[in-house]
Amino acid sequence: MAMARASSGPAYPERFYAAAAYAGFDGSHNSTSTVSSKFQNDTALLLYALYQQATVGPCNVPKPSSWKAVEQSKWKSWQGLGNMASTEAMRLFVKILEEDDPSWYYRASNSISEISESVVDTQVNHYSKNEPIIKNGNSFPETKTISTENGTLVETQDKDVVSEDVGTVAVYDQWIAPSITGQPPKARYEHGAAIVQDKMYVYGGNHNGRYLNDLHVLDLRSWAWSKVNFKVENESQEGQSPAKLTPCAGHSLIPWENKLLSVAGHTKDPSETIQIKVFHLQSCTWSTLKTYGKAPVSRGGQSVTLVGTSLVIFGGQDAKRSLLNDLHILDLETMTWDEIDAVGVPPSPRSDHAAAVHAERYLLIFGGGSHATCFNDLHVLDMQTMEWTRPTQQGEIPTPRAGHAGVTVGENWFIVGGGDNKSGVSETAVLNMSTLVWSVVTSVQGRVPLASEGLSLVLSSYNGEDVLVSFGGYNGHYSNEVNVLKPSHKSTLQSKITETPVPDTVSAVHNVTNPTRDVDSELEVGQEGKIREIVMDNIDRESWKSRGEGTSLIATLKAEREELDSSLSKEKLQTLHLKQELADAETRNTDLYKELQSVRGQLAAEQSRCFKLEVDVAELRQKLQTMETLQKELELLQRQKAASEQALDANHRQGSGGVWGWLAGTPGGQKVDNA
Repeated sequence: MAMARASSGPAYPERFYAAAAYAGFDGSHNSTSTVSSKFQNDTALLLYALYQQATVGPCNVPKPSSWKAVEQSKWKSWQGLGNMASTEAMRLFVKILEEDDPSWYYRASNSISEISESVVDTQVNHYSKNEPIIKNGNSFPETKTISTENGTLVETQDKDVVSEDVGTVAVYDQWIAPSITGQPPKARYEHGAAIVQDKMYVYGGNHNGRYLNDLHVLDLRSWAWSKVNFKVENESQEGQSPAKLTPCAGHSLIPWENKLLSVAGHTKDPSETIQIKVFHLQSCTWSTLKTYGKAPVSRGGQSVTLVGTSLVIFGGQDAKRSLLNDLHILDLETMTWDEIDAVGVPPSPRSDHAAAVHAERYLLIFGGGSHATCFNDLHVLDMQTMEWTRPTQQGEIPTPRAGHAGVTVGENWFIVGGGDNKSGVSETAVLNMSTLVWSVVTSVQGRVPLASEGLSLVLSSYNGEDVLVSFGGYNGHYSNEVNVLKPSHKSTLQSKITETPVPDTVSAVHNVTNPTRDVDSELEVGQEGKIREIVMDNIDRESWKSRGEGTSLIATLKAEREELDSSLSKEKLQTLHLKQELADAETRNTDLYKELQSVRGQLAAEQSRCFKLEVDVAELRQKLQTMETLQKELELLQRQKAASEQALDANHRQGSGGVWGWLAGTPGGQKVDNA
């Protein structure tokens, strides 16, 4: 979604060409080196791809060879944009440039002769580099104009934002800048803000394209800023590095049971699914919330609405810049996600819209934008029937916008700020959620934070009165200013008063046509004499004239509600029981797995021992065979020895006559003679 811009700036495509020339895309051969010297590599590649997509169209050129690393990186960046429209590429180009260099247009306007002198004067006013004025502890951009006659600077002050103490203001429906002490947070937008016990907590956000993770608190009784020093619970094992809180922007900050829930948001290294961080107010520690079920894909710029004990999440933009229009609900009692497939025609994919709940039943979605278009359509989801409708709006319907903020006071929904790709929105609008009639509470002039995108808006009380408190935003300057508005009784009921002269041909019929069409084309004519209620009720006000009938209907509704509450309680108890059983089963499963691993270890040890025994047996068998062979050889040798000894004895007996023969002298002498 493109940033909110000064109305004095040129429209598209002139603004894109001015941004491209400033960034260094002048068509020369040295343009790439000029861009690389101004921006980081990732930013330069993305700007190059968007410039090519806007001026040439989708990438159809052949992929460069692998040895041309720079050209291949440029080709991949361009190819990754697919079939993105030229206008969308232009707006994304300007948005990224403004995030990286918020004062680019002021610098560029000095060298662009086509821009008129009055535009130059206005841009110098809005993008002046002079240091901000510190007044009453608050930081206000210094507002100056240039006189073309004598060239002198004349200081001026915006008359629509008054600086004074909140408690002394007698005028209602007017934004004031209260006197604030303490060190204010760094200027930012797309941050999260929430009220807990007369204190406004501000967490995270975006400053100069860098995500933040600091936490500040504004005491709405003393109007003093202070920074919260927190710790992060380390979920890693002992001996590892300490846990760090990931900086984020485009998240939602929700108060819940003395805690703050930071839901989703853009991060430098996004996770696959939405992460919910919990800040414990008593211990000043952050932790990660463990949830069950299928969590939604990670995103930023979504709406998160607390309805009873559930968080309703709609839309946003994922890490790949794809716009979403899915619907998810997180039950904060069971911490279980549920993806809702509602009937009817849902809002078109969008981010930076506003959402509110009416009568704990109806979810209202207003405005938002795609990469190239802003919306001012209104969609309503009946959370009992889970059906989307697009009702007819009446009164002073706000202009298309995105990045606005909203808060409910009773049955009235206040909308502040936002941008429409050309300028910041100056009016503060209010919608009566029962009659769907718009009116304007007040309007500011000039480049003030209230006419910004990405500001926050919360509802608090001061001296027993409701007050709207806005903080931050971006409209060419990042802001850290606080503004307060006291809605009067008149402004709270203004939508109802406006309802009286409404023509008799106001429609109460649901419109289920294409949600991207203009609002004017969606108006329908209904029966005469009907004043429209919230579209899905279709209750004729005439039926409430009878007090007895009304009391009876209320009693019936109360009985039905009690019955539904009872059924809901039973379902929640059953869910808790199932969750406990699941936990027990997981514990048993873990124990069995450990036992199985132990048995597997023992079996592996036994198998190893058996293998060793088999080896030993094989060696013994081999030795036994060797011994048998040796035994046979030994027996053979013994037989041969016995035979040799017998032969030797026989020869000895034959060759000798004994003693008597020797004495006789015959055997030996005969032998000799014969020889």
